[in-house]
Amino acid sequence: MKFSTIVGIAGYGAYVPVYRIRGSEISRMWGAEEETVEEKSVPGLDEDSLTMAYEAAREALQMSRVKREDVGAILVGSESPPYAVKPTATVLAEALGLSQKIVAIDMEFACKAGTTAMLLAAGLIASGAIKHGLAIGTDNAQARPGDELEFTAGAGAAAFLLSRDSERMLASIENVFSYVTDTPDFWRREGEEFPRHTFRFTGSPAYFHHVLSAAKGLMEETGLKPNDFDYVIFHQPNVKFPLRAAQLLGFKVDQVKPGLLCNEIGNTYAAASLLGLARVLDIAKPNQRILVVSFGSGAGSDAISFITTENIGVSKSSIEKLLARKVYVDYALYSKHKGTLKGVLR
Repeated sequence: MKFSTIVGIAGYGAYVPVYRIRGSEISRMWGAEEETVEEKSVPGLDEDSLTMAYEAAREALQMSRVKREDVGAILVGSESPPYAVKPTATVLAEALGLSQKIVAIDMEFACKAGTTAMLLAAGLIASGAIKHGLAIGTDNAQARPGDELEFTAGAGAAAFLLSRDSERMLASIENVFSYVTDTPDFWRREGEEFPRHTFRFTGSPAYFHHVLSAAKGLMEETGLKPNDFDYVIFHQPNVKFPLRAAQLLGFKVDQVKPGLLCNEIGNTYAAASLLGLARVLDIAKPNQRILVVSFGSGAGSDAISFITTENIGVSKSSIEKLLARKVYVDYALYSKHKGTLKGVLR
């Protein structure tokens, strides 16, 4: 799928909480033998998917230098909104000082909600309906205490200001390919506090089938090969899955590692692949090709190829500083911050 007009990234921002918990600390608590990641991010007591989205979006707006009244859409992808009934997008639009004449939407599709927000914002821009749009992926990932997902369920946000203004464009969208099936690998019914998953079923019929299908579909549609890409970012539920997907598709480890953040901050769900993209954009050079392949349980993947412009490198996000600042917590403080201790006020 190609847009009728060239649309690209004019600014981007990231946010990762300062707190971390080591995988070994979670293992100590539950007597687990395998630690899925070395450490993961933990939200502060006053942080949630909305506050993290605000920080990332503010940075994206500052980098793009667009007038806030010219932003015509704000699309927020998340599976952990602070309200069950009340949009996050309207709060963000007000807090960021955007126009009230704006398309503001909360989006759901598990961990691919962020890339889907990007595609829909780009579509609005390409159609001429709006000048610029904000696409955000943000999550305070939830996991039942003691579940294997608890090792990786992190927190973070990434935001991208999309535009068709070539003078501002850092990377243009070259092509898009989306692929979905009804695969119930991960779900949470209304009223349930924690999601459920079908363990190893999440691998082959869910993650790998959709990620590989989307990536192959994009390459077949464009005639591109793995060696045509300088960087590739896959959704990161753990460290093993994206590296295995790269191997199956014929990519090299060096193409994947720059955007691989799971071992440092865990799986940030809707923000995961977008945070990887932000990190890659910080180091990319002009005329390099980047492939992003998200994955959302339920299930589906978006594959997006970007080509960087001569403007890349002029501005960088704060992601390396965010990754470097760390305050480690034990399991007791982690439980307090995540709100899993019942009967205790957060």
